[in-house]
Order: sequence, then structure tokens, then C-alpha cells
Amino acid sequence: VVRSSLHPVFSKVFTVDYYFEEVQRLRFEVYDTHGPSGFSCQEDDFLGGMECTLGQPAQKWLLQVVMRVSVDVLHFLCCTESSHLARTGPSFLLRYDDLCLSWATAGPVRWWTCRGGHTGMIVAQKKVTRPLLLKFGRNAGKSSITVIAEDISGNNGYVELSFRARKLDDKDLFSKSDPFLELYRVNDDQGLQLVYRTEVVKNNLNPVWEAFKVSLSSLCSCEETRPLKCLVWDYDSRGKHDFIGEFSTTFEEMQKAFEEGQAQWDCVNPKYKQKRRSYKNSGVVVLADLKFHRVYSFLDYIMGGCQIHFTVAIDFTASNGDPRNSCSLHYINPYQPNEYLKALVSVGEICQDYDSDKRFSALGFGARIPPKYEVSHDFAINFNPEDDECEGIQGVVEAYQNCLPRVQLYGPTNVAPIISKVARVAAAEESTGEASQYYILLILTDGVVTDMADTREAIVRASRLPMSIIIVGVGNADFTDMQVLDGDDGVLRSPRGEPVLRDIVQFVPFRELKNASPAALAKCVLAEVPKQVVEYYSHRGLPPRGLGVPAGEASPGCTP
Repeated sequence: VVRSSLHPVFSKVFTVDYYFEEVQRLRFEVYDTHGPSGFSCQEDDFLGGMECTLGQPAQKWLLQVVMRVSVDVLHFLCCTESSHLARTGPSFLLRYDDLCLSWATAGPVRWWTCRGGHTGMIVAQKKVTRPLLLKFGRNAGKSSITVIAEDISGNNGYVELSFRARKLDDKDLFSKSDPFLELYRVNDDQGLQLVYRTEVVKNNLNPVWEAFKVSLSSLCSCEETRPLKCLVWDYDSRGKHDFIGEFSTTFEEMQKAFEEGQAQWDCVNPKYKQKRRSYKNSGVVVLADLKFHRVYSFLDYIMGGCQIHFTVAIDFTASNGDPRNSCSLHYINPYQPNEYLKALVSVGEICQDYDSDKRFSALGFGARIPPKYEVSHDFAINFNPEDDECEGIQGVVEAYQNCLPRVQLYGPTNVAPIISKVARVAAAEESTGEASQYYILLILTDGVVTDMADTREAIVRASRLPMSIIIVGVGNADFTDMQVLDGDDGVLRSPRGEPVLRDIVQFVPFRELKNASPAALAKCVLAEVPKQVVEYYSHRGLPPRGLGVPAGEASPGCTP
């Protein structure tokens, strides 16, 4: 919220995933607020809105979207030959063929807009200004909104900063100044981009502002020598803030000065400096703390030698049906793999690329097994309790097919024992203190688990370990109760109320992907794993192997 301003510059940054293959529509709305807690989206408070689309990088990008509202802006937009979509309101649509023809015959294509007119929205633009519109497409007076987008796909960390100041100029007559600080990045066109605005410290000439976090991309576009500018103001409730002073620096200079214990700058008012020979400063701003948290990607850990260990657990309960019956989910059709095999092969073939020895643990649960035919919820489907691993995915498939005629399908559907077994192996890896082994447990089941309380407890314990759990529901059962394990609708908790440290479970009903390609199935099932791997090692403060934490850097973490 920007108080008492007709020309607000919003410091809030939105990070958006960009997908080339999708048309991603965005809508920005501006509202008037009433008081400290008066935010609402009521029609009477609506100042205007604007719709646009993301656009046109040739790869999946992350975009930062920053808003600036201004009044009565004339602007033009241009696009390159590669732009694949351009549109404004419902009456304007530019076909790609027409665009290419215009480019070939007349060069860059331009649109101009006057106040109150429609603006051509070209998806390749980094900065777009459009009028704010009220209901039914009416102009909101002369108001306009500017949206700035930039690629942050190269972002590899964030910075934690804390500032304080001393002996600031007193701008108030009957009290002391109410200072706040603004940090700006200087762009290539020498324009200033607001990075962060601190809170206001009331009635204090020696303020200590709260620490804040900002991505390296937002701070300096990942260029440590890019100029930065800090401005200090005395807050005014009417929006007419009094300027106290400013200073310029770079992130590189900030790091060096902080390491040397000299991270302070004169806060200078240029007007005072020009008028008074004896003028020195309007106070001093001190960098009280600086921590650089480098953020590593999933690929960083894999290239650092982290191995993905894959374990599959197959449901052999009686609800699957007699394997000799063609209606059974376990029926082996020589011409068509069953759902268990489809899910197993699709996911396993991806995972085996990240495992150097290509050996996978294959377990079963819910069956009576030889020789005594007692019910087991944790048995090796190759019937070798000393070595439950199989050679590659084909080895798992063969072990599964050989296992079916030797067991009696029974029940109940208990999965906590298998989760606990894999967790014990992962716990041994945790003690090494290296990012070397990560475990994925794929559970294939045809129904809701019976031991839900024990399963929740096991998942909460496993959430502290280098481990992810993927549950694929096969068949047409009602899997509604399984969604609680996924954690997408709320934080999963143990029966004792303890929450998971991180979300490690992904549940996927196979019937929703039954007709999808193996690649699409694997993509959906494994979508969360890279993030979970990074979250675990970031929480533990473990960099990829061979990449220790350099001096001056904090342990790796996740971008805030």
C-alpha cells in the first residue's frame, strides 16, 4: 500500500512462471484503501484495472512484474519478427502472418495511443503502459498503469540487508523526523527501479530499520557492479515526504565495505551541499548486516554428484482383483501393460537417469507371501530379503510379473511400514552431511490407505529426511481421502499435531492421465521432486558437492 499518492510506485514484486506454449493472461487492479487495515476490493474503492498477457521468450522464463501508476502517458510499442501474439481489447487482434508481412515491408511495427484510447499489447515488451479502465471498459479519467517485466531465470541467490542511521536531519518542527529508506537499482537507461522501501521509524533521528530480503536479480540484475541508490525521507501522512539525503553504491562495494567493517555512507542532500561550503552530510547510513544466500538449482545438485535412489512399492491387496481375471488391475495382458506397469515404467525410466548403478528397490505390501503365507506389508518382490534391488526398470517389471503367481492378494492397505523402511535408509544418509543421496519412494495403490494415522506420522518424520514420496492411485476408486496426504489443501500434520517440515508427498490419480503419453505421465508425477530436493538441502544448508560455501556467504537457501 502506498499512502496518500496519485503517482504511486509499488515496491512489491511478483514472480511468475512463464510458459511459451501457453497464453497466460494477467489482470492488474488498483484500489483505494481506508486506514491502516482498510484494504478491500469493494466496487466503490476500485480505481481501475488492466489486462495483458505474458509473452515471448524462447524458453521457460521467470518474470518479475513491477507496477507503476502514472497519469496521462503517451507511449508506443514495437515488436520483433518473433512475436507470436499481439492484442488489445476485444476489437483488436493482429495475426502473426500480418505481422511478418508488415515487418518485411516496413520494418518495426508501431502503435501509438492517445489518452483514452486502446493500447496494442505486444507480448515481447519489457515495459507496457496502458490506461486504467473501470467497469464496462470506461476510462478511469487520465489514470494509467505501467507494468515492467524482466527475466530472472539467471537468479542464483538472495541478499539479506539491514540498515540503520545516525544523526539524521530533523525535518519536523515540534518533533523529530519519521525516517524511512528507499533502495533503488539504476537501470541501463539510467532510470531508477524501486527495489525496497523500509518501514517508517517514528520520531527518531537514529533509526534502526528491520532487516529485509531481496533477490540478487531484483537488487542488481545479478550484476554486482550495477549502481544502486539509497534515499532517506521524513514521512508525511499527506504523502509530501521531506527529502533528507541520499548516497550511491554498488552491491560489490557493499560487500567489501561490510567485510572491512566500514559499511557506512554519508547521507547527502545535493541542494544543501551546493549552497553551504561547510555542509558535510544530513546524517550517516550504516549497513548493519549483510548476508548473501546463494540458491542452488536441482541441476546444480545433480551435476554435483547427488544420486537419486528409486524405490517402488506395489499394492498387492485383494481389492485389485484376481490377477488371473482380465478385470483385475494386476492382470498381465501380453499386448497391453496394466496400470501398475504403465506408471512404474513411465516414472522409473526418468528416475534411472539420475542413478549411477541403475538398481532399484522393489517392495510389495498387503499380500500373503511364501513360505508361511503370512500377511506382509513390507516384502521384497524378488523374495530376497537381503537384497531387494532389481537391475533397472526391466528388472523391476520382471520381478513384479514373477511375484504375482506366488503371492495371495489380501490386505489391508498399510503403507506406513514401507515409508518407515525407506526413511531409515534416508536417515543414515542424512548423517553424512553431504548432498550425495536422495530417495524417492513411488507407491502404487488401488485404494485409500487403511493405516492413515500411522502413515501421517511416518510422513511427518520423513519430511526431515532426504526423501520424497509419490503416490499413484490406480483404478477407479474414490481417492478423495488421499488428498490430505498431498498437503496441497493445507499443512499435513501427524495425529499428535506435529506439522511436516516440508511438503514431500505428491498424489496423482492415474485415471486422469490414463490416455497421456508416458512422458506426460512422468512429467506430472515427478513435477514436485526437483523443488523438494532443493528445499531439503537448502534447509540443511548443504551446497552441491564440490561447491563449499565461500567466505562472506551464508548457507544456501530458497528464494523468499
